[in-house]
Amino acid sequence: MSLARLIELTKTYVMGADVVVEALRGINLSVEEGQYLAIMGPSGSGKSTILNLMGCLDRPTSGRYILGGEDVSDLGDAALSEVRGRRIGFIFQSFNLIPQLTALDNIEVPLFYQGVHRRDRRRRSMELAERIGLGPRARHKPMELSGGEQQRVAIARALVNDPLIILADEPTGNLDSKTGKEILALFDDLSSRGRTLIIVTHDEAVGRRTHGIVRVADGNIVSHEKN
Repeated sequence: MSLARLIELTKTYVMGADVVVEALRGINLSVEEGQYLAIMGPSGSGKSTILNLMGCLDRPTSGRYILGGEDVSDLGDAALSEVRGRRIGFIFQSFNLIPQLTALDNIEVPLFYQGVHRRDRRRRSMELAERIGLGPRARHKPMELSGGEQQRVAIARALVNDPLIILADEPTGNLDSKTGKEILALFDDLSSRGRTLIIVTHDEAVGRRTHGIVRVADGNIVSHEKN
């Protein structure tokens, strides 16, 4: 059964009176539970637009997006925000951590917005911090952490709400090669545990670690290769 389905999805941006950009041109994609997929393509191909739509950060111009059996294509802002909080874990290239909060507090943020009791929030964030190797660094603020440690915090934050699907946008793009490999090893471990992951990357070596590569060009899916 498909965990997520994009059906004839389009996204058009109106940039001005005479400028219309067709970012996506009627794409179809089915993601099964436990799949680990890479989305690849040149700059401006539409790969990040796909990820934003799958992450409910934006709405399609037309078409349907079915997530966990629910059509989320036309949900209002409040309902869309709730879907993001309950069902989606998002990992950003720039980490997007709150600088005033410790690593543990950053991990807890999604649970805070869901109204989870503080004691339970702290227990779950501590468990994740230990699992991803933060250990004694968990009570440091982002500026006191390395890039790799910040990305580990971002991964833990994406996992803390036990999402249906984890989406990552160039998660190793701001990391050196050694740290990038460590982060990818975490992704491999998540995949081996049955997590569903979609990763946007420009790196062929990263793409080859996944179950398959979805290649995008000019707003269209041009191939879906199995690894």
